[in-house]
Amino acid sequence: MANLGFVGLGLMGGRIVRRLLDAGHTVTGHNRTRSKGQSLIDAGMRWADAPRAVAQAAEITFSMVGDTAALSSVAEGPDGILAGLSAGKTYVDMSTVSPRLIRKLAAETAAVGAQMLDAPVSGSVPAVEGGTLVFFVGGEAEVLEKTRPIFTTLGQKIVHVGTNGQGVSMKIAINLNLATQLLPLFEGVLLAERSGIPRAAALDAMLNSVVASPAMKYRAPFILQPPAEVWFSVVMMQKDLQLALEMARELGVPLPTVAHANEVLSAARALGYGDQDFAALFKVVAQMAGVSA
Repeated sequence: MANLGFVGLGLMGGRIVRRLLDAGHTVTGHNRTRSKGQSLIDAGMRWADAPRAVAQAAEITFSMVGDTAALSSVAEGPDGILAGLSAGKTYVDMSTVSPRLIRKLAAETAAVGAQMLDAPVSGSVPAVEGGTLVFFVGGEAEVLEKTRPIFTTLGQKIVHVGTNGQGVSMKIAINLNLATQLLPLFEGVLLAERSGIPRAAALDAMLNSVVASPAMKYRAPFILQPPAEVWFSVVMMQKDLQLALEMARELGVPLPTVAHANEVLSAARALGYGDQDFAALFKVVAQMAGVSA
């Protein structure tokens, strides 16, 4: 059993830690708000007062936070994860953030003799709880092999895509498809509805046609019945699209459909839907069509 650390005990991170504890690993954890980690402390997780203390206590330290600024705040500085690393240790970030920051952190990690992977995940809460996450890993192959037993505790597939920063680049390239696929689906549902077809029937037809994808089948039904708990909000989806647009500017890749989806997400936020699941895009398109969502 490994001696692990985990920084970021939110919706996903907290469930990952619980799965690691259930597998028998020792886990030292930290979260900005201690109360979010109390149930994990009760389950056997050791609490650390700062990210630095987590990295000092663990052989392998993981982090999973909401955005680039949050990762910088927990990884850098005198109380950050990097300050607690030393030769031979491993740092794995699972966040979806700027590849530029990942490359910077990887270089700083190497400077103290430690090693880093970026390993963002595909899958939400059910995938964590079922152990079916998919990891897109950037970093050295030998570091991945050292940490592979931990990944296999959490997921069903590990895809090694290249060097540091390329794991998160792959995740961003995948995530940009989510909003861009849902928008035309919602437009089609509204077109059918305005022609007299009931919304539920139109959605059922769409999701059983050749245009449907697994992402659509999972999230589109939220326009009929919103989820009890928001796992991926409008704000989070827009953060990922803006990361894609930032990469596109750097690499010279046109992303016209992403730019359009980003504008509709901005409209969703302006209308007060920022904290709702990003299926709230339907409400924006419906309002534009003069249809009650």
